[in-house]
Amino acid sequence: MEHIGFFPPHDGVSLSALAEYLGAELVDEAFAGVVIKSIAPVYRAGEGDVCYILSRKNRAELETCRASAIICLPALKSFVPAHIPVLLSKKPHTDFALAGALLHPQAMRPVALTSAPTLISPAAFIDPTAKLEANVGVEPCAVIGPGAEIGEGTRIGSGAMIGPGVKIGRNCTIGGGASVLCSYLGNGVIIHNGARIGQDGFGYAPGPRGMVKIVQIGRVIIQDNVEIGANTTIDRGTMDDTVIGEGTKIDNQVQIGHNVRIGRHCAIVSQVGIAGSTVLGDGVQIGGQAGLNGHIHIGDGVQIGAKSGVMNNIPAGERYAGLPARPLWDFLRESAEIAKRSGAREKKDGAEHD
Repeated sequence: MEHIGFFPPHDGVSLSALAEYLGAELVDEAFAGVVIKSIAPVYRAGEGDVCYILSRKNRAELETCRASAIICLPALKSFVPAHIPVLLSKKPHTDFALAGALLHPQAMRPVALTSAPTLISPAAFIDPTAKLEANVGVEPCAVIGPGAEIGEGTRIGSGAMIGPGVKIGRNCTIGGGASVLCSYLGNGVIIHNGARIGQDGFGYAPGPRGMVKIVQIGRVIIQDNVEIGANTTIDRGTMDDTVIGEGTKIDNQVQIGHNVRIGRHCAIVSQVGIAGSTVLGDGVQIGGQAGLNGHIHIGDGVQIGAKSGVMNNIPAGERYAGLPARPLWDFLRESAEIAKRSGAREKKDGAEHD
């Protein structure tokens, strides 16, 4: 791969050291000294790259692969050409992710902050009553309001706004142009560029002269190691809190309404909308552009397909899809039946016109 400077290759990690770091098995110790510098997909991996395979579908690409190592399941070992060193793993996808983080640590935070300052830019504004621990980096044009508290090792990007009284934990990253209001953040939180956290929820009551605004006096609570994508919006609670659970990952352009409570280690893909006061259990996965009604409960481990419309509660462990959303197998059977009938009609119409 040609590196153009955004994420240059690592100085080099020996294959034996990489195997030990991942807890993987290096099949042939003769390759222990091979140096790994970057990651790449199988089809264009070259010298110094590590890649991974998950199935036999990569077999054709392996014939021309020039990677310095491949991570794979033991069952796929025989498909790897003899000249390529093999790291056997029970979890190749996860180990590849860990390898990438080791080789390119600067890519684990928003790009604008990869060389974030250890000192505060003179072009930033920090209220005298704000409290910053050691090694906090604040880039130009960022604003930190009265009484805000920011933990050690946290980076605040250019043009970001940290509101009054906001508390941000240690080793967090707030991307350029993001705003964080009325919020408490744990440790290791990443908020990407342009995200909006803690603004008003959408609440109005009908009155004789139109809609009357309902005051929003809650907070947003973001627990440890949450990551929030670019231009995502998370509204503060009306009276209770909006809560994002530990380890949850939220993609770009997601809308989360007031009083929503999201459990631990959930995954929410782009353009999902979650209406107010809905509760998600732990480990919930939601595909892109799905919409969730307000005041419903989604159980632990639920999977919701892309573009689904969820109107009612979903029990733990279920897989739902469709509009309106229903159990996945019901949705697939109905879709197959519709396709079958549609095909039959088209065939009949074609015969009538012959």
